[in-house]
Amino acid sequence: MAEHTILLVDPDLDYLEWATKHLSAEGIKILRCDVADKALQVIEKTHIDLVIADLKLEPFTGFELLGQIKVTSPSSIVILTAGFPSTTQIIESTQRGAHDVLRKESLSFELRHVVESALQTIDQRRDAGNNGDNTPRLEGKNTIIGVSRPLQEVMKVVGRVARSDAPVLVTGESGTGKELIAKSIHAFSPRHKKEMLVINCGAIPENLLESELFGHEKGSFTGASARRTGRFEDSHESTLFLDEIGDLPASVQVKLLRVLQDGSYSRVGSNETLHSDVRIVTATNKNLAAEVSAGRFREDLYYRLNVVEIELPPLRARQDDVPLLAEFFLDRIARRNGTARLRLSGEAIEHLQKHLWPGNVRELENTMARACALASSEVLLPSDIPIGKGPMSGPENIDEALSLLIETATRNGENALGFARDELVRFALDQSASDIKEAAKLLGVSLSTFKKWSSSVTDV
Repeated sequence: MAEHTILLVDPDLDYLEWATKHLSAEGIKILRCDVADKALQVIEKTHIDLVIADLKLEPFTGFELLGQIKVTSPSSIVILTAGFPSTTQIIESTQRGAHDVLRKESLSFELRHVVESALQTIDQRRDAGNNGDNTPRLEGKNTIIGVSRPLQEVMKVVGRVARSDAPVLVTGESGTGKELIAKSIHAFSPRHKKEMLVINCGAIPENLLESELFGHEKGSFTGASARRTGRFEDSHESTLFLDEIGDLPASVQVKLLRVLQDGSYSRVGSNETLHSDVRIVTATNKNLAAEVSAGRFREDLYYRLNVVEIELPPLRARQDDVPLLAEFFLDRIARRNGTARLRLSGEAIEHLQKHLWPGNVRELENTMARACALASSEVLLPSDIPIGKGPMSGPENIDEALSLLIETATRNGENALGFARDELVRFALDQSASDIKEAAKLLGVSLSTFKKWSSSVTDV
């Protein structure tokens, strides 16, 4: 094994001692610093393969250290750590060139695996003779709430894909926040200075949707009293988000395919060819592959849209995010109403985390709004939170839970048994903080079986 040099940078001396022991192995040389400026001096004098640095450093931050490393030693791989990295920090770190961003509390079972992966990348670069600097640039900002590992993985993909113009398809259940992901992609892209335009393909009648997208000429149809520009024309050099793309009529699918192929289109009632430089992001809660098989969606359009797919996890797979989201909604409701902010009791938080949230984040938001409206004190107890009330009610027992699971699998065009297994794997990983040994034990299966099951869900 070729020798690798790792530099640990962290103000916590106990952590430096632990990490040194944890990563010690044949062929690995470990250096340590507790401040950023000394770390930079080491990097300037010594070839460092891998830097593992905390975001909170002195006299400058881990972000700034990352930027300096990319200038001073562009071949060095950088892993950043933080207590609870925000989604903004994850995107910014990815765009600035970080290999990964890890939560401090997960390092005991995650750090070694990530480091081994990074060192393999270094070896592959050496074999290929590639030490170029691929540092992406930081643009925009993000407002998505969450610290769970599934959401962190999504935000890393957002950070990587935002800087390109590749079409992105955002999938996931209704209410998971697909439009927020689209906004994040745009906000961190070079097109962020222009407003992203949004159109819901399922909310506009078929006879008007083509005009809405591509515009029309005066007199082209009844009621067309003047020329009108469409969303493609208005979003030139920006991003166009097409929500519920699975509901796009066949007649419009053909015209959209042409735009994706060469950027050209015509207004309704015109033979003039126009061109638009637009980045397309789409979203759907349907299984588009199943729609293609059923003949309701063009296969060639599907592949044009699905260059990069981002699957947004349901809220039930993000239990760590439930309290943060609930607190966020309580803050927003208090500001909007000009009232005192209500607080969640510990029992209320447990109550919220036990719910499966079939309506996802949207259901949680509505639940907190109802709780605020009905609250009798400034501290919310489980009895004050009306979970399971309304059209997005959650299951009250195992029979209802199984019925919901089968219904969800059918709606997504998936096999119910496979879907149930994947959901159990996600749940076990979440409950065990991604410790695969504990997750396997939780499900009562062998480690090899769990790894086989989890291969379709996550990289383990």
